Amino acid sequence: MRISIGSDHRGVHIKAKLIASLTTAGHEVTDMGTDCEDSCDYPDFASAVCRQVAAGECERGILICGTGIGMAIAANKFRGVRAANCYDEVMAEMCRRHNNVNVLCLPGDLIGDRPIDDLVTLWLTTKFEAGRHERRL
Repeated sequence: MRISIGSDHRGVHIKAKLIASLTTAGHEVTDMGTDCEDSCDYPDFASAVCRQVAAGECERGILICGTGIGMAIAANKFRGVRAANCYDEVMAEMCRRHNNVNVLCLPGDLIGDRPIDDLVTLWLTTKFEAGRHERRL
């Protein structure tokens, strides 16, 4: 799967770990930045990722900021993007099954050292149920 990933300064370490694990799992990952801990504006990275997802250049996007909230707000302004802020496996699964979310927003400050590979893998592999949920989108 082609995945675009971006973060602000508060998610840079988690982004690096995710890129490594996603690449190892066979995904094609496009890193849209940032690569340093210098303060920066999360909407810049949300825009870069969401443009790729909206254009069909990448099937999914992952965004990371301190809480994930700002990234989700910025991402949902793009036509064709459905973003959700998730911090556990239940939310990651349900946002895919019922809402066909194509951009996952993660809270860098709240994840800490907790491994998130399982959460991201679950999100990537969960299928949209369509049916009654489709008319809502």
